[in-house]
Amino acid sequence: MIERISVRDFILVDHLDLEFGPGLTCLSGETGAGKSILVGAISVLFGAKANPDMVRQSAAEAQVSGWFRVPAPKARDWLAARDITPEDGAVLVRRTIKPAGRGSIYIQRAAVTRADLGEFAALLIDLHGQHAHQSLFSEASHRNLLDRYAGVEGEVDAFEALFRELATSRDALADAQSRIAERERETELLRFALEEIAALALGDGEVDALEAERARLAQFERLAEHVTKATALLEDEESGGSIVLTALRTALEAAARIDPQLDPLARRGDSVAIEVEDIRRSLAEYRVALEFDPARLEWIEARLADIRRVERKYLESDQDLAAYHARAQRNLEALETAEESHAALRGKIAELNRAIAQRAAALHQARVNAASGLERGVAAILGELAMGAARFKVEVETRTNDAGTLVCGPRGADRIRFLISANPGVPPRPLHQIASGGEISRVMLAIKTVLADADEIGSLIFDEIDTGVGGAVAVAMARHLATLARVKQVICITHLATIAVQADNHIVVQKTSDGTSTRIRTANVAGDDRVEEIARMLSGDSEGESSLSHARALIDAARRS
Repeated sequence: MIERISVRDFILVDHLDLEFGPGLTCLSGETGAGKSILVGAISVLFGAKANPDMVRQSAAEAQVSGWFRVPAPKARDWLAARDITPEDGAVLVRRTIKPAGRGSIYIQRAAVTRADLGEFAALLIDLHGQHAHQSLFSEASHRNLLDRYAGVEGEVDAFEALFRELATSRDALADAQSRIAERERETELLRFALEEIAALALGDGEVDALEAERARLAQFERLAEHVTKATALLEDEESGGSIVLTALRTALEAAARIDPQLDPLARRGDSVAIEVEDIRRSLAEYRVALEFDPARLEWIEARLADIRRVERKYLESDQDLAAYHARAQRNLEALETAEESHAALRGKIAELNRAIAQRAAALHQARVNAASGLERGVAAILGELAMGAARFKVEVETRTNDAGTLVCGPRGADRIRFLISANPGVPPRPLHQIASGGEISRVMLAIKTVLADADEIGSLIFDEIDTGVGGAVAVAMARHLATLARVKQVICITHLATIAVQADNHIVVQKTSDGTSTRIRTANVAGDDRVEEIARMLSGDSEGESSLSHARALIDAARRS
């Protein structure tokens, strides 16, 4: 329920504070008094699009805020899901509009998007503007209204999620199938590459070993020269290193016998002599084994050329054949199992089709069952609104193709249309073929009322629902709004006195000007002030005795009804 709405610096409004209670609240005023501006401010508070032109001239920003009591479980769940906590069962919604661009939206202290605001407001308030009856011409709105009445909105959302999953799976399968030729070519390339790499039978560290051996064989002569020279230096009997080291070893040992402090040096000299002797023997053995093999060098060159050719063919920088082979093997296995994935995907699609067909049938039955109840409810209310002869029909047809196969969309397989016959003997026709705006307004009110009985929304706002209505029909509509206000909070912007007299709370909208600026004001009227406003609405004369007498009579009659 709406408890209070405050408007600051919105178009011609500098500041307004509106208090709302339960029952029926009517807003009235002269044509051009600013009722539409006030409705615009309320609409912005409920998530309508805002623009900088809404900021009052010279103001820093426009602000619309409202306190809303939140009894509806769905609305409370919505808040809880976003960690927003009501205060004493109510929340403050605040929206600002900046002259230079985007403003801000808050529910309590939490910043939300405009889409969030609209989603939350839809759980609390049903706002019906004076042009909103055109939505009744849309078959999509017919389906939404019937689903809301049937209480299957959750099931429809689940169906849509399933339908989207089916569409995604179909796209994935189509994409996979379109890549069959590419997959086969890629598979063949990978197989050839793996076979070519396997044919090399490359061992671990083989390339490094081959390159080292090739270096030795390619520079055999220089290697042999250096080894021979080193061996000769150690084996020369006259100047060889071993002779020098032997003499050094003998001298150090003799000196150490005289001075024990030289023992460490003597031992080190001994070690050096042993090490040099070992080097000499190793070099001698290496020299004996050293031989040049031209055939071996030729084979190594050919082997390395084969390896480099394969590497250039398949590798990028900083890669090796082993890593490439492992990755190619994984890719090949994935490609070879793609058909299994396709089969699984086809199975999933078949399962989704079965589930969708079952859910579509269940939705169809729920809609058919609900359609009869909606027809009876709307017909009963139309009878109260002086359209007792009218026939309202909800047509629910399952869509199929020429082959008789079910044709589903995101919201099911049904085409839903609201049809009406306003006069006996005339077959029901689509609503857009109804000529009378008054009849459309009454059908709309009837549908809104039936839906109000079927959902948790606690507040209904009607902006000039009485357009095109007068006389006895206006009296019937007024009584119906008053009856509806016993179970819902109803706010009605009206120009008909017959509706205004039923109000529990009557607010008058006025436009004032001091010659330099124009402002909009509101006032709650009661007693003589209300009588004068009703008289003005009746005849345009708020002071004539006959108008005032007529106004008092209408108010007294409304109190007695």
